[in-house]
Amino acid sequence: MAGAKNHDYHILPPSIWPFFGSMSALVMAMGAIMWMHPDAMGPGGGWVFLIGLAGVLFTMFSWWGNVISEAHAGDHTPVVQLHLRYGMILFIASEVMFFVGWFWAFFDFALFPSLLPPIEGLFPSKDIEVMNAFELPLLNTLILLCSGTTVTWAHHSLIHGDRDGLIKGLWCTIILGALFSSIQAYEYMHAPFGFGGNPYSSAFYMATGFHGFHVLVGTIFLIVNLVRAYQGHFTPRQHFGFEAAAWYWHFVDVVWLFLFVAIYVWGGWGAPIHGG
Repeated sequence: MAGAKNHDYHILPPSIWPFFGSMSALVMAMGAIMWMHPDAMGPGGGWVFLIGLAGVLFTMFSWWGNVISEAHAGDHTPVVQLHLRYGMILFIASEVMFFVGWFWAFFDFALFPSLLPPIEGLFPSKDIEVMNAFELPLLNTLILLCSGTTVTWAHHSLIHGDRDGLIKGLWCTIILGALFSSIQAYEYMHAPFGFGGNPYSSAFYMATGFHGFHVLVGTIFLIVNLVRAYQGHFTPRQHFGFEAAAWYWHFVDVVWLFLFVAIYVWGGWGAPIHGG
């Protein structure tokens, strides 16, 4: 029969979202540039940025909603699910390289500090007091490790058809993620050094701050999955949306372990501790 489907692939219909999302990202970038350079670009950059951001968020909501509808329609065959997994693996690999850049900067500053004042060959420089790695940072490390176990509990519950365990595991993970973000915000508010002014503080805030942003994204990812779990979207055989969120959360956990060891423990070794 002409037009009959005789393959396991999903041929996507024409969609407006790639174009709409690209234009929204362009508007958001232009707004950010205008916002950061008001003298040269004029006022209103903040509003342009917010309009672009709203377009990006609307694209994400609508496009991913289409993907969920396709899954319910049976378009996500085993082959399609495999390729979705490949896509998520490549996305996480790109995120790994993103953090490699910040680690590279931190180690470059630490191993080859400038001889010019105020650094004078010291890292952290002599005017910097570092945070005690074994107080709030250690607590946050334990929180993220616990969250890794709760999301694994949720995953195993889903595989075995235990919807109650899935929901409880997701709730625990979301609460732990929110607790991590709250403690990090408190830590930033009481940090003994500000952003910028020296290589240590710049590298510290960029690396830990971007990780904190990824924790927020991962928490939102899990909240969406919790809503879908209540609606009964996931089955033991088809639950890529949850699997992608779990992979992302484990990635966030692993990155934090490297941050804790490299930046909090090793990076502040021998420096005066704030409040110590």
